Formats: sequence, C-alpha cells, structure tokens
Amino acid sequence: MKHTMLLFSKLPEVGRVKTRLTTLKDGTFPPEVACDLFRAMLLDVVAISLSAFNKLERTHPEDEFELVVSVAPAANVEAMRTLFEAEGIADERLRFITDAGSTFDEHYNDAFAQCFASGSDTILSMGADMPALTEADVIRGFEALILLGEEDKGGIVLAPDQEMGVSIVGWTRRTPFDHTGVFYNQTGLTVLPAYIEKAKAAHLPALYLPPVPDVDTIADLMHTITLVGALMYTSRFDDSTPPAHTATVLREIGCEEVRIPPNDLVDPRDAIDVI
Repeated sequence: MKHTMLLFSKLPEVGRVKTRLTTLKDGTFPPEVACDLFRAMLLDVVAISLSAFNKLERTHPEDEFELVVSVAPAANVEAMRTLFEAEGIADERLRFITDAGSTFDEHYNDAFAQCFASGSDTILSMGADMPALTEADVIRGFEALILLGEEDKGGIVLAPDQEMGVSIVGWTRRTPFDHTGVFYNQTGLTVLPAYIEKAKAAHLPALYLPPVPDVDTIADLMHTITLVGALMYTSRFDDSTPPAHTATVLREIGCEEVRIPPNDLVDPRDAIDVI
C-alpha cells in the first residue's frame, strides 16, 4: 500500500502568514517574527513526519510512505522547494504539488484527487502550523487508516484542534467522501461536526484521533509554547523528534515560557469553586 501525508502549507512570506499573531491584525508580533515562527513550525512538522515514517516502515516494510507538500499558488512551488533544499531536507519520500480551486473545500478536494490519482491508498492530511504534532500522532493516524482499509467503503479518521475544527483528517481510496461543504458550511456547523455529519450521512465508519492544536491566535501560541517546552524535555526519554525549530525561534524572541499572575486562591474541596 502507498500512504500519503498531505501537508498543506503556504510559502513562509512576511506579512502573508500567521497575520493574526501580528500587529497587522489583533496580535503583538512584527510580521517578520510571525513568518519566522511559521517557517519553524513547517520545518518541525516535516521533520516529525519523516521520523514517524522511519518507524512505520519498520512495522510495515512492504508499504510505501510519502510526504506531499501542497502549495498555493503554483508560482510558489519552486520557492518552497528551494527553502527545503536550503535547510538540507533531501528525502526521496518528499514531493511538492500545487492545489487549485475557488474555495478551501475545492483546494482540499483537488489535492486529495491528485494524490489518489498518483496511487495513494490512504491520505492523512494536516496543516503546517502544528509544532505540537508528535510521531505518535502520525503513526496512530496511519494505523487507523490501514485498519479502515479493510472496510468495504473505507472510512475517515480525524483529530480535533482546540477550536471546534480539525487538525488532522484523512480517508482511504475507496471512501466515498470529500471536503465539500465542510469549511464553507451553509448551516453554521463548525468543521469537526461538519465532517461527522457527512460521515453519518454516508454511513461511513470514523475513527477519532487525539486532539492536536494548531496556531492561529496569540492564545493558541501561548498554549503551544507550554507544549513545545514539555516536548523538548520529554523527547529525551522516548526517542521522538521534538519541535526543535520552533523551540529555537521562541527562545530567540524571548518566548520560551508563559507566566501568569501567581495564584493565591484557596479552593477547599468542601466549598464553592473559586478557581
């Protein structure tokens, strides 16, 4: 079987990525810093995914795993390839495509169609802004898809993000499913329940993966800073690839930790909650 990690990413360009973290919108960072953070997140997601492939190839030696980076617009594909080459990322399992469409649903459908047309049996897709992704998340996602591949109609897998959406979603070649009406839902459903409703309507099995947060807002970033710090430490003990690029940028901009006012409230077990 051929298994594809489909990574949706913009080219890291100042003023065009993670603008909600910047003073251009409601954030606090200069656009240059947000761009550096996004670039680091992208590199970490790639490194973690390729490392997970190494472990999957040991347990599934007859299967093929590839990482497809989908970039839009098409004019940015070569620049993205150059970025990877400059970082010394040369892996035969890595290739680049571009996705097209008038809505995000259509862009997503186009990229999935390209991967299935090139021989993919399963696709696990995600964004590039998830430095808290772990090898275990990638492995668990593909193991779930392999299991669903035994079903006549396949099935979907999904991992929620922290804001009623999804951070990881995928399905098998035989699954009669797409993204239409999910990201631009006309009934007001958010992304996670929209996927579930589509799966219910098609009578498809779905497997739930542990949540993986992404980074869009300052609040997201504060949460991620704590996760990155934890993962940098715990990776010493579990032979996993940590989000080292993101940790480096956070250290360089003085955001290695998050502090809040000291908590001196007492919340006895037999009293009304005060915290």
